[in-house]
Amino acid sequence: MKEISYREAIREAMSEEMRRDDSVIMIGEDIGVYGGGFRVTEGMIEEFGSDRILETPISETAFTGAAIGAAVTGMRPIVEYMFSDFMGVCWDQIMNEAAKIHFVYNGALNVPMVIRAAAGAGTGAAAQHSQSLENMYCHVPGLKVVVPSTPYDAKGLMKTAVRDNDPVIFLEEKLLYDTVGEVPDEEYTIPFGKADIKREGKDISLITYGRMTGMCLEAAKKLEAVGYFAEVIDLRTLSPLDTDTIIESVSKTGRAIAVHEAVQFGGFGGEISSVIMESGAFYKLKAPVKRLGAAFCPIPSAPKLESNIFPSADRIYSVALELLKK
Repeated sequence: MKEISYREAIREAMSEEMRRDDSVIMIGEDIGVYGGGFRVTEGMIEEFGSDRILETPISETAFTGAAIGAAVTGMRPIVEYMFSDFMGVCWDQIMNEAAKIHFVYNGALNVPMVIRAAAGAGTGAAAQHSQSLENMYCHVPGLKVVVPSTPYDAKGLMKTAVRDNDPVIFLEEKLLYDTVGEVPDEEYTIPFGKADIKREGKDISLITYGRMTGMCLEAAKKLEAVGYFAEVIDLRTLSPLDTDTIIESVSKTGRAIAVHEAVQFGGFGGEISSVIMESGAFYKLKAPVKRLGAAFCPIPSAPKLESNIFPSADRIYSVALELLKK
């Protein structure tokens, strides 16, 4: 095992896949000489050259369309958006073309492409560069949605994404890029649709993904200090979703909180809650299922305002404590 950053884990996964398969290419703005908006692709153009690391003009619409065409004709493009918010510029191509081609051509064509995008807040980048819009992507049949929380998960899931024959939205939360964790030296992949229990517990289930996984683990430590044991489930992929792990955990603990960085109203926590309420876990509940997400407002750039609209470890702890006393 070695310790590398989340950023390095993603770079390592892409580089290994490009060495393994000549059909894997990269497309995006500033991904070559500059090394990517968040330095994820640093050094890759030196190894793979400008024929495979394709730098583009500032036009997400143009290079997304080019990537879809390349995928349909046998390539495996990895597209990078500097910010996931920019996906709105070319949403028609993603939603109505990339996600639908396999279906409308009766399975004769595939779109094996990965769309990487820096998501989430915490950098003071304000309303148009800080959103978490994963629920919008999950609503579209044909798209797979991945949100890793650790370097280990990021590398294993990226390799799976590159090899998948469907379009994959791969969301990289900005504040995770510098986090460090253990990653095996040997080859490995992580299957889609399989959640990871980051911490086992018996009293309450904290169901989450991405940056909020760390927040839930902090809250779980605080709960343990007062005698409660929280189970922390990191979903890792939202579509496909591992409903079995959610149901099994909540059936055991009897209490659940769905936590995400995205706006709470209309967020993925609603889907998690429905999975619980529509399953046998409902009959094991000792308290109502709770959701914790961001406030329903555009994200401010001022650090104090920005930090106050998202769930924190303290807030998760407080809500969990309320549930545990019911």
